[in-house]
Amino acid sequence: MEPLLFLVHRIPFPPNKGDKIRSHHLLRHLAQRYAVHLGTFADAAEDMAYVPELAPFTKSYHVEPLDPRAARLRSVTAFLTGEALTLPYYRSAALQRWVRRTVAEQGIRKAVVFSGAMAQYVRGLDLHVVLDFVDVDSAKWSQYADHHSWPSSFVYRREGVRLLSFERGAAACSASSVFVTRGEAELFERLAPECKSRVHVIEMGVDTQYFSPDAKRVSPFAAGEAAIVFTGAMDYWPNIDAAVWFAQEIMPKVRSVRPDARFYAVGMRPAAAVSRLADASATVVTGKVDDVRPYLQHASVVVAPLRVARGIQSKVLEAMAMARPVVTTAAAGRSIRSVAGREFETASEADEFAQKVVALLGGAVAQAMGQRARQHVIAEYNWERNLADYDALIAGPGQASAREAV
Repeated sequence: MEPLLFLVHRIPFPPNKGDKIRSHHLLRHLAQRYAVHLGTFADAAEDMAYVPELAPFTKSYHVEPLDPRAARLRSVTAFLTGEALTLPYYRSAALQRWVRRTVAEQGIRKAVVFSGAMAQYVRGLDLHVVLDFVDVDSAKWSQYADHHSWPSSFVYRREGVRLLSFERGAAACSASSVFVTRGEAELFERLAPECKSRVHVIEMGVDTQYFSPDAKRVSPFAAGEAAIVFTGAMDYWPNIDAAVWFAQEIMPKVRSVRPDARFYAVGMRPAAAVSRLADASATVVTGKVDDVRPYLQHASVVVAPLRVARGIQSKVLEAMAMARPVVTTAAAGRSIRSVAGREFETASEADEFAQKVVALLGGAVAQAMGQRARQHVIAEYNWERNLADYDALIAGPGQASAREAV
C-alpha cells in the first residue's frame, strides 16, 4: 500500500463522539486504501485509553498529549507574533519532528490534513495535500464576536481575521480544500476567491445501524413525562447558548401548554451556566452519559436550538436517524438536505420554536415525521458513498506543493 500522512487535531476515537465522527470514518476509509501514518492530539485523559485502537487502522502513529490549560496559555503568544490564537494552541515540536521524520523515512508523498490548524505541520514539505477544513472556522470566531461584548468581542474578531489569513494561505498551498456543506464551501470561495477552483464538498454520513431504534432499549425518562432532548458537549459555547436560550425563553412557553414537558440537556462537562438551569420540574442537566441513544430514542421531541452554527450538525442527523421528530433553528438546519416541515422542523424565534415543539409532542404527525427523517438519512447520508469522493482528490491529476510558507 502507498504510504499516506493523516493529521487530525483530536484523536479520532470514540467513533460516535461529536467532532470525532467525521475524522473516525475518514480514518477507516483511508486505512482500506493506504498505509496510514497518523499524527494527532489527545486533549482529555480518557482519550488516551483509545490509543491501542489506532493500531488496526495505521502503519504508525504519534499521539501527542495536549493539556488544554497549557495550550490556552501557549495561545497568548499569538498576540506577540501576530498569528491566530488557534495555531500555537495546536503546536507541538514533538509532533513536528515526528511528521518530518516519518515523511522522510517512509517516502510519503501524499497527506490528508483534517482541521485547518493542522496545516502548519505540512509547511515546507513537498506533499500533495488534501485539506479538510470541515467548516470555515474563522467565520465561527467572527460569529462569536457578534454575540459577545468587549473585550471578548475584540479577541474573537481578531481571531476571525488572523485565522482566515492562515486558512487562505493553507488552501493556496494545498491540492484540494474540502468542506462539509455547499454553504461552507461557497462562503470560503467568497472569502478566498483565489482558491475557488480547488474547493470541494464532501458531506457527512451517519452510522444508521448504530443510530437506530431498538425495542429493547430502556427509557431513561419518568413515566408520563414528555421529554424534550438536546444533546452535545455542554462546555462548547454555541451549545451553552442554545441550552440557556431554550430553558429560559422557550421552555416556559412550552410548559404553559404542556405542563408534563421536561427539557433534558444531555452532554458532558456542563458549564456553570448550563448546570444552573437544572430544577425539579422543568429542566434536567445530565452531564456525561454512557450512551446517548436511549435519550434520543425515547424523546418526544429532539431540539437543536443553536443560534450560532457552522456546517452541518451531526446531532440533528443522529436524531433523525433514530426516527425522532426534530426542531432546530434555521442556522443549524440550512445545510441539511431535506425538507423542513416534512423530515424536520425549523424555527427562529422563541414563540415559533415553542409552537413547533408543542405541535410535535406525541401523536401521528410526530411519528410520521420521525419515520420520514430516518429514511431520508439512510438514503442521503451514507459514509461509504460520501467519502468515496476523497479517492480522486488524493490521487490528484498532479502534485501541489506545500513548500511555500503557509
